[in-house]
This record gives sequence, C-alpha cells and structure tokens, in this order.
Amino acid sequence: MNISRRRGAVLAMSVAAVLGGLTACSSSSNHGARAPSTGNGSSASSASGGTPSAAASGGGGGGGGTYTIWDPYPQFDNSSDWVKLLQSCGSQAGVTVKRTGFDTTDLTTKVLLAAQQGNAPDVLIVDNPVVSTLADGGVLTDTTATKLDTSSIQPNILAAGQLDGKTYGVPIGANTLALYYNKNVLDAAGVDPTTVKDWSSLTTALQKIKAAGKKGITFSAIGTEEGSFQFLPWFWGSGANLTNLSSSQAVSALSLWTDWLKNGLAPNSVINNTQTTSWQEFASGDFGFGENGTWQLANAQKAGFPYGIISIPAQNGGGAPVPTGGEFVTIPVQKSTDRYATDEKLVSCLTSADNAYTTDTTLSYVGATKDIQSKQGSSTPALQPWIDAVQNAKGRTSDNLGTKYPKISEQLWKAVQSALSGAQSPQAALSAAQSAAAAATK
Repeated sequence: MNISRRRGAVLAMSVAAVLGGLTACSSSSNHGARAPSTGNGSSASSASGGTPSAAASGGGGGGGGTYTIWDPYPQFDNSSDWVKLLQSCGSQAGVTVKRTGFDTTDLTTKVLLAAQQGNAPDVLIVDNPVVSTLADGGVLTDTTATKLDTSSIQPNILAAGQLDGKTYGVPIGANTLALYYNKNVLDAAGVDPTTVKDWSSLTTALQKIKAAGKKGITFSAIGTEEGSFQFLPWFWGSGANLTNLSSSQAVSALSLWTDWLKNGLAPNSVINNTQTTSWQEFASGDFGFGENGTWQLANAQKAGFPYGIISIPAQNGGGAPVPTGGEFVTIPVQKSTDRYATDEKLVSCLTSADNAYTTDTTLSYVGATKDIQSKQGSSTPALQPWIDAVQNAKGRTSDNLGTKYPKISEQLWKAVQSALSGAQSPQAALSAAQSAAAAATK
C-alpha cells in the first residue's frame, strides 16, 4: 500500500507528537529506566547484517522466503534468547527471519518512511501508544484481515491496540506504575503501609515521614509524556476523564501534587525528574515512597534496603487506574496479502503462552493473559503487586482517544508543570490546558 503524500504528511505530524511519549513505557528507552535497556545504545542492530531494509525476498507468496521483523530492542544481539526465539518462530513457519532492532524513536520513523514507500516490514513490534496512530494512518492491518486470535488477552491491556472497534495487534505484555516504599523509613516514622488506602491516608503517612526527618515521596513530573504517564493514576484516580482536563476531579488531582510540594512532602526536583532520576532519589534511601514502574524491580532488589510495593490509591479508596506500557506485535499492510498467513504464524508463535511468559519475564512485564499472570505470580512472587496493579490499568489511547491522546497529553503535562512551578493555580492551568486540547483535537 502506498500512503498518499498528504496522508503521509498528516501521519508524520501525528507520529512526531507521539514520539515524546515513548520514554514512558518502551523497553529500549529512557537511559536504563526500562529493563533491560542499553541507554543510548545502538540505533539499529540486525540479525542478518546489511542495511535495515524491509524489502522482503522470496516472492509474494506465503511459503518460504525471507520475512522481516522490526522491534524496539536493540539491546538484544544475535546471541540473545530474543533473537533466537524470532529465528525459531521463522523456522516453524518455514521461512527465514531477517530481524532489525531499533531504538523506539528510530523505529517509528523508519516504519513511517517504509509505509510511505510501500515497503513495510512483515511484523512490527511497536510501543502501544503508537499503534492507534499507525492504524489511523493506514499502516497496520487489523486482526480480522490477519486472523490473529486475541480472545485470551485481558481486555484492558488489549484496548491500547484498538481504534474504532478494530484491533491492530497482540500485546506482548504490559508494564505499569505503583508505589515503592522503603520499609526502614516507614518503620522509623510509624507508618504501616497497609493503612494507605486513599489520598488522605497517603498524605498522613507522608506527614509522619517528614516529621521523622525523612522525605515523603518522589515522582516524575517532567514536561514530557513521562510527566503525564506518572500523573495519570492520580488524574484517573480522581474520577477525571481526558476529554475534560479542567473538571473538578482533575483539579483535585493536580492540587494534591501541588499541595505536597508546598508542604514539603515532595521535593521541587520532581518538576524536572525523569522516571530514572526519580528512581535515583528513591534509591538514595531518604524517601518513604517513590512512584515508579515494573522495570525498576531488579534495581529495587539491589537497592540496599528492604522495600515493598503498594498500588497507587484512588482518591476515595481502592486502586487507581494506572496507564499501561509495553509493546504490541502488529502486522503492517503488505503489497501482497498472501504474506499474511505466514505473518500470522510468526506473531502467533511470538505471543504463544510459553514464549510470551519467557519474554515477559526477561522484560519484567506482566503477561497479557490471566494464565501467564498466574504462572508469573507462582514463579516470581515479587511480581504479584504488579499483576494486581495491571488489573486496574488502562491504555492511554483507550476510550477511543486514538490519535487525540498525544495532543491532550501535551496540554496535561504543560498544566502540571505550570501548577507545580507556581506559575498558575491548578484550576487556571487545567482550564488553559482544556482550551488548548479542545482546539488541537477539533
């Protein structure tokens, strides 16, 4: 399929808007904030050498030949279990796999260019916020065309890859956010983490920690998608909706954060914190709580102090909805539809229960099905809090926001920055954000 020049230009702008969000959840992003990660790393690594072209060889039919797979895991070289899995799935499908790993931003740009040229890879593994943008631009096939089976996938995880009632891939798994806590700090302050059930009880706990001479909570409020990613549990936990950024519920969520800064319960450094620097603050041992993700589990285990994990509380109790991160395995539109049968075999192999379990374990992801989650909880008890958190998770592009999400998110993080810096009140900042988001999404 050749995307028209006009549509390609529109898609390019949409993808550019999404790219800022990829550091919030992709495995190859954020300088080590994801596990595993390579920091800056190499921009592309190929399992078969040569240039990372998606041009398929072996004819247009579905039998034999070479099939291309692009993924956002450049940290995995040819000797890795990941690349061996890709090659094994190719062998089972009777084809040769040519794999190229890109940094997340590079991957999205390359896919856009390849799609415009009618030269997309056979299989594309892409960060979930990008799925709806690429689908809207006509780059991806939906599962009705490719016959991919998504019946066992947990609906709230699958929603990140859906647009206008259609599904555009299969999730490998999911990562998300929760609250890590330092047991030593909480014990010294007389705080029982099991009593943290809502915003009021959390704030009380932070006050006790401060009174005991330690620091309350750290998080990332930087003016990028990472800031929105970390704010969304509090935003959604208030009952707010992304279609109305200036609601009273939204104002209460932003007021919670601004009050924490004003009262010394959270440091001013959160305004510029990435999720990596926020984790470094928590790992110093001075903080009671730190909002961070599944990918920090390995770092927590070597932090040098006992830790625990609780779900982020909603305003009035219960677990707050948290945003899902992670990748989808998708099938881009091909010139020859005969290739879809083999593409489906490759994707089904990669996302089969046993293979997905292994991949999720490597990436510190929570499985996308109940069966995989159950197996993870039994084999790795440390993952259970994250499995619980995923039950309340939702995709950032869910509620059929699709390509509107990055435009809304940009205004949201700007409002958070404005309020936390003291430039505007939470109400004024969010009112301005709503006006700008409404104009941008007309």
